[in-house]
Amino acid sequence: MENVNIAEQTKAAKKAGVASFVGTTIEWYDFYAYSTAAALVFGKIFFPSIDSATGTLAAFATFWIGFLARPLGGIIFGHLGDRIGRKKTLIVTLMLMGVCTTAIGLLPTYNSIGITAPILLVLLRLIQGIAMGGEWGGAVVLSAEHAPKGKELLYSAFAQQGSPVGNLLATFVFFMFSFLPDEQFLSWGWRIPFLFSALLVLTGLWIRLGVEESPVMQQLKENKTLVKVPLTEVLKKYKMMVFLGMCACIIGLSATYFKTTFALSWAVNDIGFSRSDFLGIVTIALITQVIFQPFGAIIASKINLKKAIIFILLPEIILLPFAFLMIATKSYLLAAIGMAVATIPHSMYYSFLGGILVKAFPANVRYTGISLSYQLCGMIFAGSTPIIAQTLLNQTGSIISVIILAVIHVIISMVAAVYLISKYEAATRTFAATKPMIDHV
Repeated sequence: MENVNIAEQTKAAKKAGVASFVGTTIEWYDFYAYSTAAALVFGKIFFPSIDSATGTLAAFATFWIGFLARPLGGIIFGHLGDRIGRKKTLIVTLMLMGVCTTAIGLLPTYNSIGITAPILLVLLRLIQGIAMGGEWGGAVVLSAEHAPKGKELLYSAFAQQGSPVGNLLATFVFFMFSFLPDEQFLSWGWRIPFLFSALLVLTGLWIRLGVEESPVMQQLKENKTLVKVPLTEVLKKYKMMVFLGMCACIIGLSATYFKTTFALSWAVNDIGFSRSDFLGIVTIALITQVIFQPFGAIIASKINLKKAIIFILLPEIILLPFAFLMIATKSYLLAAIGMAVATIPHSMYYSFLGGILVKAFPANVRYTGISLSYQLCGMIFAGSTPIIAQTLLNQTGSIISVIILAVIHVIISMVAAVYLISKYEAATRTFAATKPMIDHV
């Protein structure tokens, strides 16, 4: 009987992991479709009355607006996820994200309806950001809470794998249409990736509806240990965990926007790469991420977690600057190599980042706690990366200033992640005689 229960638990865990992977793939597809369009299109069709460099900044500003909304989404959907359930909340976030992305693909341009066009773009971006603010945390929690005991890092990596796959899918779709003449690409070609989201969302919804609610959430309801206002509880007892979690997330999030959103704009507009060539380079880097990312969670689950973080992230201090310097050579081969090797450290770290955050918060405020940590990082650091990097480049005229910013992000993340683990390990030892802080209940 025990073997049957274990088999059923493993089956349910794998199903939850796959559903989280598919759901986050779709969510990240939607988000990366926007970031790619912000780099290539939006400055020209929604802000045509200003010069190219300022138009790119304006487009990146709308990109950041989505990140500004994400903590609000984390609060709203974190509350719902910690109160009514992980599964129901994730269905809402998926549908909301898909509707907004499809609507962006139908927007008239500035030349058609004037200032109303960028206003509608910003509004849809805000709603998209709110939905994203609730999606990631729920997907990670659902996977980790379904996991067999001791395998939370591995199962939370299912949700993390959705990021590079969604990014790869969005980049590939844009790549297919990047060969169109500029007039056609700016007229209708850029819209297809956004409209394609509707089909993806219907598929993801069908898969997500078939997943059971987290057993941890079910037990919380049975034991009547739900928290009335999770946000209040988090701010009262776990402020330091949120702060450290936010800092630990920095390079896991911002590296993608350094290497895709900012680098794509810089390489095409300043270095001289063609749109299709650099999208091809980004695709190579993303394939590298899809392949290497899972090994981070495997390594972290087998050795000391703090040592794993240092071992995996330390090379990024060299490899991320290397990527920018290789792009500056104007060589397709060198740029592709630089982007690919720089992708390995931060993607391996990202694979178990969600698992680290899951351990930092008790189950009854877990959705809210990890959503706040992750989305505050997105708002303050990741979402601002393209616009800050572009501003540094505009002001200094040198990519070195952007490289320094990237290295600072790596160092902060590494130190914060190690300290976060030390904090929750100490808390676990302190409460071991009563109830562990990071248990499944």
